Amino acid sequence: MPRPLVSPPPAISRRELLAHVGGGFAGLALAALLDREGLLAADNDSPTAGNSAVNAAPNATRRGRHHPARATRVIQLFMSGAASQVDTFDYKPLLIQRDGEPFNPGGKKIELFQSQPGACFKSPWSWQQYGECGKWISSLVPHLAECVDRMTFFPSMQSKSAVHGPATYMQATGFVLPGFPSMGSWVSYGLGNLNENLPTFVALPDSRGFAPNGPANWGAGFLPAAHQGTMIRPGAANPIQDLFPPAERNFTLDREREGRELLNELNRQHLRERSGDSRLEARIASYELAARLQLSAPEVLDVSQETAVTQRAYGLEDPVTADFGRNCLIARRLVERGVRFVQVWSGADNGFPRRNWDSHEDIARDHADMGRSMDQPAAALLRDLADRGLLDDTIVIWTTEFGRMPCRQGGKGRDHNPDTFTSWVAGGGFRGGTTYGASDEWSFRAVENPIYCYDLHATVLHQLGIDHERLTFRHNGIDRRLTDVHGRVIREVLS
Repeated sequence: MPRPLVSPPPAISRRELLAHVGGGFAGLALAALLDREGLLAADNDSPTAGNSAVNAAPNATRRGRHHPARATRVIQLFMSGAASQVDTFDYKPLLIQRDGEPFNPGGKKIELFQSQPGACFKSPWSWQQYGECGKWISSLVPHLAECVDRMTFFPSMQSKSAVHGPATYMQATGFVLPGFPSMGSWVSYGLGNLNENLPTFVALPDSRGFAPNGPANWGAGFLPAAHQGTMIRPGAANPIQDLFPPAERNFTLDREREGRELLNELNRQHLRERSGDSRLEARIASYELAARLQLSAPEVLDVSQETAVTQRAYGLEDPVTADFGRNCLIARRLVERGVRFVQVWSGADNGFPRRNWDSHEDIARDHADMGRSMDQPAAALLRDLADRGLLDDTIVIWTTEFGRMPCRQGGKGRDHNPDTFTSWVAGGGFRGGTTYGASDEWSFRAVENPIYCYDLHATVLHQLGIDHERLTFRHNGIDRRLTDVHGRVIREVLS
C-alpha cells in the first residue's frame, strides 16, 4: 500500500526551538546566560559574546571584545552650550598680553557664528600651574586643577558644526545629523550589561531641562531599541517613570506578579509571530527591567547612604553644586554596581537667563555660575573613583560640543568656535598629566595634532577592548559604526 502523505511540520525559528528544547522561559534564560558568557554556539544571527538573547539582531556582526580591555565602564560629563577652553584649560599668555587690541590673526578676515570679531579678550580668571605635570589651569576650576595629574587633555579638538544641535549630536553620536546611535548605545550593543537589575546605559540630564536634541542624545538610532539610554532624574519625586507601584488600595504584590506573568506570556507569543521587530523586544526587556528596578533603583538613588564626608565632597549641602554633585555621586554608585555607560549633563537649553555654557552675553557671569556648579562635583568624582579602586577601569570623559572665541562679543561675551576646544579624559588606562595636541597662540584654531570626536571615540572603544572598525551594524545597506569612516586610536596617551 502506498504510504500516507504526511505534511511536513511547520517551520519554527531558532528562538522557538530554544524555547521548546530548553523548557520554555527557563530555556530562554539559560540561553541568554550562556550567550552573555560567550558559551552559546554562534550562528549568522547571533552575537559572538557579551549580549543577552533579547539584544540579538539579524544583522549583528562581531561584537564583544576584540582584544584585552583596560576599562569596563564609562562616565561622560557633557557641558552643554559650549564651555570655553579659553577660560578653563587652554592657557594663552599672548592673549593676556594683547587684551583689548584688535583681533586679526594672520591678517585675514574672520567670520564668526553670530557676531563681528571684537578685541582680544583675556580670561576674567587668573591662571596657575598645578601638579607634577605643571599644567596651567584657570581659577574658574580650582578643584579640577588639583586633579591634573590624573587627566589627559586634548586642546586640539574640532567640530564640523558651529550650531549647538548638530555639534552636540557629533560629540554624542559621531554624526551631525539625527538618527544615529549614541556612544553609550554602541557600548551597550557591543558589550552588553554587567548587572541584570540595572540598565546598561543611563542618562542623567540637568534637572533644569534638556540639552539641544533632548533625549535623542542618548537614543539608539537604528540599533535595536533596547540599547537606548535609560533616563533617570534623581532630583524628581518620580526619578524613573512608573518606578513605584500605584497607590490604589486594591494593589498587591501577588496581583502585580500574576499580571506580569500574563503580560510576559502574551508578549512572548506576540514576539514569536513577529521575529526581528526590535521594538517589541525592547519593550519586553524594559518591562522586565522595570520590575527589577523597583527593587534595585531606590537603593542606588538613595545618596543618604553615603557618609557625610562623601556628601560634602560632592557639594550636596550647597544649592549651587547640589544638582550636578548628586548626579556625579549617583554616576559613581551606578558604575560601582555594573552600569556600563553613564552620561551626566551640565546645562539646559531653556532660554534666558542662561542655565548652560552658551555665554554670548557675559562670560564672567555665566561661566562663573556653570563652573562653580560643575568643578567641585567633577573633581570629587575623580577622587572618589580613585579612592575606591574604580578609576583604573572606569573612563571619565569631560567634553562639550565646541569651544568659544578668544575675542569679545558685545563687550563681555564670546561667540562659538568649532575650530578648537578642549576635552579631557581620566582613568581607564589613559596617561594622566598628559596633553596631546595644541591650539595656536590665541586658542583660535587647532594647529598641532588636530582631532575630531572620531579619534576620541575610537580610543575610548579601544580601551574597552573594542576595535572601532569591527563594531558595526548593517543599516540601509551600509555597515555603520560609531566612528563612521574615520577615527584613529591615539596610542600616544595610553599607558
